[in-house]
Amino acid sequence: MPVTSRAAVAAPPAYAACPGGLAAAVRRAVGQSEGAGLTGGAGLTGGAGLTGGAGLTGGAGPTAGAGQTAGAGQRADQDGAQDGTQGGDARKTADRVAAALSHHLPGPDLLSPAQLQGDPAGYQTHVIHVEPGGSFSIALMVWRPGQVTPIHDHVSWCVTGVLQGTEYEEIFAPGPGGQHLTEVVRRQNPPGTVAGFAPPGDIHRVRNCGSGIAVSLHVYGANLADLGSSIRRVYDLPVRAATP
Repeated sequence: MPVTSRAAVAAPPAYAACPGGLAAAVRRAVGQSEGAGLTGGAGLTGGAGLTGGAGLTGGAGPTAGAGQTAGAGQRADQDGAQDGTQGGDARKTADRVAAALSHHLPGPDLLSPAQLQGDPAGYQTHVIHVEPGGSFSIALMVWRPGQVTPIHDHVSWCVTGVLQGTEYEEIFAPGPGGQHLTEVVRRQNPPGTVAGFAPPGDIHRVRNCGSGIAVSLHVYGANLADLGSSIRRVYDLPVRAATP
């Protein structure tokens, strides 16, 4: 299945919408991890082929990170060994940032009323902070009812916090041989839910199955202003239920 690129959108000129306390809390958490010799991400990729930025549309035909789609001819676990060497460190970073975010979770009013209306074309990503040097980025995502991501993984560790509405999440693992995905978790994330994860255990799909607008905050260990997307790869593989 080919990857359809989206038109590039200019990064915002400033990040005044991000509360200083939130960025400072994330900075301390990331700095603690780096001070302990921990990496900020695992298997970080990007560069050419990435599009998006502020106001990124996550509708049909999303860009799969560095332009990759994992289909039937590509093993879903082929990068697992590469990421796995740093995955433990990245998970520790995500855990530290999640703990910090749980005490600094803002409201959805960081965005304008117009931005909080969402877009019928697909869920929207609004970057509100990029750390100087690019060690992390903070973004808000806005979902209209029924909007959904593709099954995807990420360019780095990630921490999410639900600010409004309820997001339904499915988490997947590569099946034996990497020729299919196995659904391992289904959960509903109400407002206040904070979760962190890191490659290679970061394959998921998220949707707004409620009747109103959903808003969530996302912290990534990457420079989204440069990469343009948090998605590394989209998975076009059969999905099987977990064996009881």
